[in-house]
Amino acid sequence: MTKLADIATVRDTLLARLEKLDTKSDILKAPELKQLYGAIRDVEPSQRAAFGQAVNELGNEIREKVASYSEQEVSLAPIDVTAPFDVNSELPGLLPSENGSMHPLRQEIDKLSNIFERIGFRIEESREIDDQEHMFETLNFPKGHPARDDYDTFMTIETDRDGDQFIAPAHTSTMQNRMLKKYRAGLKNDEAIAVVVPDRVFRNEDLDARHEHTFYQFEGIYVSKGVHAGMLVATLQQFLQEYYQKELEVRVNPFYFPFTEPSFEFALSCPFCDKKGCRVCSHEGWIELLGCGMIHPNVLKAAGIDPAVYTGFAWGGGVDRLVMMKYGIEDVRHFHSAKLDFLRQF
Repeated sequence: MTKLADIATVRDTLLARLEKLDTKSDILKAPELKQLYGAIRDVEPSQRAAFGQAVNELGNEIREKVASYSEQEVSLAPIDVTAPFDVNSELPGLLPSENGSMHPLRQEIDKLSNIFERIGFRIEESREIDDQEHMFETLNFPKGHPARDDYDTFMTIETDRDGDQFIAPAHTSTMQNRMLKKYRAGLKNDEAIAVVVPDRVFRNEDLDARHEHTFYQFEGIYVSKGVHAGMLVATLQQFLQEYYQKELEVRVNPFYFPFTEPSFEFALSCPFCDKKGCRVCSHEGWIELLGCGMIHPNVLKAAGIDPAVYTGFAWGGGVDRLVMMKYGIEDVRHFHSAKLDFLRQF
């Protein structure tokens, strides 16, 4: 599918199917929609922007249609949750699942995923239990490396065949080795590895307005021939300008991560005060947003990719922080508080 006419055909098909579905949200998983997003990278460069915009508009239309079904009013009756009942019968007053709403973080993850799909990235999921090999060793953290202690990782009592404890991943970089291996065959056909992994991570944090033990990250990797740091900066700047819907300045400062070399801290001009200084940016005009850099040769080697032929960049950033900045949310704990007065604003 590479023509605008194909989008109109898919639209008619999806809207007709939506009317017949009992669970309306299932339409968002339609393979035709995913194929359209995947086809963006194959469109001629001169037509890609128009095609991507049309696909994005279709996706938004379908989501709005699904949401419209969720807004139908349902009369509620009191429920005695202690009363015995037949599990096969319908309980009076239960709210149908179609009338629920999407969590604000999930809404924003869909938005950022959509932006990266339009740029040409695939979207993959992470996992919530993993081994230490993928969490550390394939990312150039050998056993005994002091930086492994910086992550305050949650360990389980279960162990793998080498006796190492399984973990709750502290970063979505735990998927980097898997993604490099999954798509490396395409490199021989000059197909870049371009993947973004937005998902949940866990760290043993002291909780406060800016720190939670459970939060979301989005990991990105791009590998091909001739990839350089300027491409990394341009990609992230384009994403952030699309996400915040305004022109932004960016800057990078040298930093250290074991899995990238050189490594940077990535900062953007404050979207709220235009570098004049405000409470959000601590009156500095700039906000440090994420870590990034060129993928370390050892990480490429661990995935069976020759660093003498291919180079790449990677980044990892917090979704929660992006959303807090976008909507002026003062406390990250609101996201997991189950406070309806907060959640209903979205």
